[in-house]
Amino acid sequence: MKAETLDEAAAFLDRAGPMLLADEARHNLLLGIAGTLVAAPERYEDKRFWVVSDGGEVVGAAVRTPPYNLIVAKPRDSEALGVLADAIEDEIPGVTGARPEADEFARVWCGRRSLTPTVTRRMGVFALERMRAVPQAPGGPRPATREDEPLLLEWMDAFGREALEEGDPGRVEARAAVEHRLDGADGGFLLWEDGGEPVSLAAWGGPTPNGIRIGPVYTPPPLRGRGYATALVAELSRMLLDSGRSFCFLFTDLANPTSNAIYRRIGYVRVCDAAMIAFD
Repeated sequence: MKAETLDEAAAFLDRAGPMLLADEARHNLLLGIAGTLVAAPERYEDKRFWVVSDGGEVVGAAVRTPPYNLIVAKPRDSEALGVLADAIEDEIPGVTGARPEADEFARVWCGRRSLTPTVTRRMGVFALERMRAVPQAPGGPRPATREDEPLLLEWMDAFGREALEEGDPGRVEARAAVEHRLDGADGGFLLWEDGGEPVSLAAWGGPTPNGIRIGPVYTPPPLRGRGYATALVAELSRMLLDSGRSFCFLFTDLANPTSNAIYRRIGYVRVCDAAMIAFD
């Protein structure tokens, strides 16, 4: 069993794609990052890819866009995560991935370096194939434009301060995410308006071969409880499925029962748990 480091997203998908696509929802973050980098290599200045193979078969994979966490796939062999840990020369700040593979990699990595793994965020990975009917909220959706950029930055920053830890790439890259999505290079934004005023935001990006990821979703606190986010995510999900996608994916904070209930109401199904784990 051996690990190889790859420099190109296309080469990574060629090698690891069949293993990742065997559980596309579970691996949507790895597939989405790699897919984005095939279409827009400049999206991340630094990127690294690893595959672990055994007799020509890929049994493990990981992606990293420094300075952020390593993202690991579910291995096909129990030894693959240890081989991967031996091959990575970076001093990584942590690992993100579905459970139990993220926990197992953290155990191996930290055990060899006398570090302590700390779970900083517990998440659910959800997938949608078929919509359910949801109540219509007042108002309606519209695509965000360049004129909305100040509002998008304000709300993305508010989402980061409310929902994400310091150092989370979703928080650090708010401006870059807005720029790329408004340019159409990495998804986009849909707004819900009521009375001519924006009241909720939902973004999408990270395309996989058959699906795409939704998030973040944000409604300012004074406007919550009116059904705006439910209606907006339902409309965005319908739009993406109608465009030819077989799935929509999203990550939820398991500590937030309200958002988890919203997505289930639309038809999202929880496929696995995931975690962000810091190394100290």
